[in-house]
Amino acid sequence: MTGFRVSGRGRVRHDKPVRFSFDGKTFEGLAGDTVASALLANGVHLMGRSFKYHRPRGPVAAGSEEPNALIGTSRGKGRFEPNTRATVQEIWPGLKATSQNRYPSLKFDIGAVNDRAYMLLSTGFYYKTFMWPKSFWDKVYEPFIRAAAGLGVSPTEADPDHYASRYLHTDVLVVGAGPAGLAAARSAAGAGLRVTLVDENCEPGGTLLSEPQASIEGLSAWDWLAAEIEALKGLGVDIMTRTTAIGYYHQNMVGLCQKLTDHLEKPGSAVPRERLWRVRAGQVILAQGALEKPLVFDGNDRPGVMLAGAAQTYLNRYGVRVGDRAVVATSHDSAYYAAFDLAAAGTKIEAIVDTRAEPRADLIAEAAKREIAVLAGHTVTGTEGRLRVKSVRVNRMEGGKAGSGRRLSCDCLLISGGWTPSLHLFSHTKGTLKWDEEAQTFLPDRATEACRIAGAGRGLWGIGAALNDGSAMGAAAAHALGMAAEPATYGIAGDRPGTGITHKELPTDRSPGRARAFVDYQNDVTAKDLRLAVREGMRSIEHIKRYTTTGMATDQGKMSNINGLNIAADALGKPQPQVGLTTFRPPYTPTTFGAFAGYHRGDHFEATRKTPIDGWAAENGAVFEPVSQWRRAWYFPKPGETMDEAVARECRATRASLGMFDASTLGKIEVVGPDAVEFMNRMYTNPWSRLAPGRARYGLLLGDDGYIRDDGVIGRLSEDRFHVTTTTGGAARVLNMMEDFRQTEWPHLKVWLTSTTEQWATIALNGPNARRLLEPFVEGQDLSDAAFPHMAVAECQVAGFNARLFRVSFTGELGFEVNVPSRHGRALWETLWEAGRKYDICPYGTETMHVLRAEKGYIIVGQDTDGTVTPYDAGIGWAVGKNKHDFVGMRGLRRPDLVASGRKQLVGLVTDDGTTKLEEGAQIVLDPTQPKPMKMVGHVTSSYRSEAAGRPIALALVEGGHERMGQTVYVPMSDRVIEATVTGTVFYDPDGARLKL
Repeated sequence: MTGFRVSGRGRVRHDKPVRFSFDGKTFEGLAGDTVASALLANGVHLMGRSFKYHRPRGPVAAGSEEPNALIGTSRGKGRFEPNTRATVQEIWPGLKATSQNRYPSLKFDIGAVNDRAYMLLSTGFYYKTFMWPKSFWDKVYEPFIRAAAGLGVSPTEADPDHYASRYLHTDVLVVGAGPAGLAAARSAAGAGLRVTLVDENCEPGGTLLSEPQASIEGLSAWDWLAAEIEALKGLGVDIMTRTTAIGYYHQNMVGLCQKLTDHLEKPGSAVPRERLWRVRAGQVILAQGALEKPLVFDGNDRPGVMLAGAAQTYLNRYGVRVGDRAVVATSHDSAYYAAFDLAAAGTKIEAIVDTRAEPRADLIAEAAKREIAVLAGHTVTGTEGRLRVKSVRVNRMEGGKAGSGRRLSCDCLLISGGWTPSLHLFSHTKGTLKWDEEAQTFLPDRATEACRIAGAGRGLWGIGAALNDGSAMGAAAAHALGMAAEPATYGIAGDRPGTGITHKELPTDRSPGRARAFVDYQNDVTAKDLRLAVREGMRSIEHIKRYTTTGMATDQGKMSNINGLNIAADALGKPQPQVGLTTFRPPYTPTTFGAFAGYHRGDHFEATRKTPIDGWAAENGAVFEPVSQWRRAWYFPKPGETMDEAVARECRATRASLGMFDASTLGKIEVVGPDAVEFMNRMYTNPWSRLAPGRARYGLLLGDDGYIRDDGVIGRLSEDRFHVTTTTGGAARVLNMMEDFRQTEWPHLKVWLTSTTEQWATIALNGPNARRLLEPFVEGQDLSDAAFPHMAVAECQVAGFNARLFRVSFTGELGFEVNVPSRHGRALWETLWEAGRKYDICPYGTETMHVLRAEKGYIIVGQDTDGTVTPYDAGIGWAVGKNKHDFVGMRGLRRPDLVASGRKQLVGLVTDDGTTKLEEGAQIVLDPTQPKPMKMVGHVTSSYRSEAAGRPIALALVEGGHERMGQTVYVPMSDRVIEATVTGTVFYDPDGARLKL
């Protein structure tokens, strides 16, 4: 035995030393160690500082519930992660770990001055201190709060790792590979079901790894565990370690985060760091066990104070004694077993301090055999030691108060306030909990999903009880899935079940106002803080949580919530069930953004949709912009041209001769069936019954509220078929809306909806020479104005390709839109491009399209509308059928506030100086001299420099805009206030003569 490492003890590799660093100092651990266990083996308990008071802290637990020992870890260039739990981070050669929330060093932290001033920093001080003077908020208070917020330091470099995600369907998902989980998996798999067993630790076993003394079916616990794992693998059970179930969602979907490389020295570039699993299970068995509760007393947070069960884990699993001289303080039997194990390993147990007046006689006898004093009916009232506990004050309990006391020297204090079932995942499903008065804890009650809880998670203590209950739950899950299964009964020897009592905070021998009894270690919340919150009017447990910040730490209240509830209930004078618990939210433990993002980063952040003509645009120098997942050509600059110059040239060329535009991104929906026209009548504001086949019409779609949702040109191809176009960003939304009404409101209508956006490539030709270019390539359709007027549609052939040809225009010029199957899109484009050279054809992008449409006053939904604009506000009330008896949004349009005067309405704006281009989004006021804050009467929705108008133009939403024609409004810009005149929305060819060329 060397130092605090017990030779040959635990499941670590004593033959494989591992060197790593902590705060720049090199330490040696063993393969299989965590950072916490390796540091403890080297006698290091100080691993961090608390959030508010910067008090020295060490590990209090040994698992993912750890609130104190949070560290930063570096895994090479760009691979830094803050707030990693030292208790779960496995060491590997070269790992660099750093402490957090301290300056300049962990041992000497200037921030600890807060601890001296703790009387000034009582709970809720931030709600009171930062209220006055008001002028301090922007310059003093907010910068201070932002600088102080957080524990670790955020990474500054891009994460070089990659992350993956997968879906998994399984018959039975078992969460937790302790005794209950192993037995549940064995029963379910034995029935022939596909079983997935997951555990957040690096190996299965749970409690068996920490308490190997029991024998199961005649085998030692670890021998039985090894045999059981092999048996499960033989049955096809998929065992996933280092995998945390982070959230439990509807219809039995469970999210898992699997860590793949954080324990490896050289993971390799091909292996993702983490994988997110979305698991859909027929049955879920939660076997997550229970979490040990701390005792709440003055000074219970010093380094060296830890849970008795954690000390037992460090000893039996990692071969590490947490100290040479220990005092054990408990209200539960389980701490005795930890004391016995440590005593056998060489740690001197100074005393077991039991708050109960009459502990179990057999435990007292076992303690006596080991010469361990048991102080029954005593309590710990305080600790001493700056960077590590050096002594504890022990007092006799007299009528619930602290009586006479004495001091015991020690280098570690092991505490246990009993155990709390781990019900976070169960609570994610909104499953109900019930209060067990005897156990003084919440237990699972009614499940809302196909879920079962096994073992300690439902209040059953001991390895034997967990095994047998797990087997029963596995069999029950099999029965629920229609398979026969019989639960097994396990023979156990040397089991260690136990009972105990529950306390609020323990009594103190100090002035209650000066006692520092911590409930939430990470947020520095004391019992006194909780009682103060109640005195200051907090009655709801949710309000108490937010006022004090208890349970808001990264451990999601795993260690603090029950103690906090007991104290709050006592302060409120109510039983615990009437006070209740705060809401547990996913994820179960902190999870990286990378795991959630998965493949969605960089070029894969979201799908980039490209049209069939995208390649040609790229080859010809297009500058692109993202539009609702599509990559669209923004403009086509010539060498040396700025964006404004390129757009101006494209506008001139289109209006003078011929422009060509890739409109393939327009949403397209096929509406087909005997009731297609009736469906269209009900969905859109316009009437459709009298629209003849071969004709098209502008369609306007509203929401139930009467506000504009989408628009587009709709062609009637036959009596029972419509070709519906939508905005680029609205395709999926419009189809979903249509399907919603078709399935829920009008299921009797015989109509079918099909998305065809990707089926058709669409090329728009605009300008005086559009017909001349297109005519030679069209077969089966006369393109003369008489035979094929504006708003006509025909199915024909264009350049030998089957096509749907529309005569429509979004520019105000003579225009056609040619739809051909996507696979022919580029071929047709190149054909028309070559033929159009004699007309000086010009490809143009979305920016030019925006300018051309704005000159004609054509709106873009979502830019010139903001979700609160009606057809009448937008000046397109003509699109609302006057004689229709009903359509979606008709009743909304009749609401009093939608026909009231003073509504914001779409108008045009021209600046009085004739040169200034207004900023899009700029606010509009009527009087620039009014006191601040000024009354804003609208905002600029679109603004461009117009070649056709010879000046900048803009569209805007202005209160009562239609009645303000000719009036002057004022637009505060970044450098000055601009005067503008309200005009109509059409700036070019108001009579529409150019459409009919």
